[in-house]
Amino acid sequence: MTKDAIPEQPSLLETGVRVPQHVVYRSFPSETVVLNLQTGKYHGLNPTAGEMLAMLEKAECVRDAAAVAAQHYEQPQAKTEQDMCDLCGALLDRDLIEIDGSGAR
Repeated sequence: MTKDAIPEQPSLLETGVRVPQHVVYRSFPSETVVLNLQTGKYHGLNPTAGEMLAMLEKAECVRDAAAVAAQHYEQPQAKTEQDMCDLCGALLDRDLIEIDGSGAR
């Protein structure tokens, strides 16, 4: 997916995302390592981004994942939603997540 295809924040917040089958990740204390099996490229996420990726994978939509993250990190909902959307944009650019075409799961 190209950056042009990434939905704007209000739309993205209502969208479900998923980790595609060609992506695997594993969390370690200091980072989460994400491997795109199609490209063979490894990506490192800091601990917060790694936890947010796991939250995204479990949530119905990005807004729900942001709500969990806001409570977990004791941060304002609006800031966490922006951070979650920024993370989604970066992961989408690298083909590490996909927009769930069926809408919220």
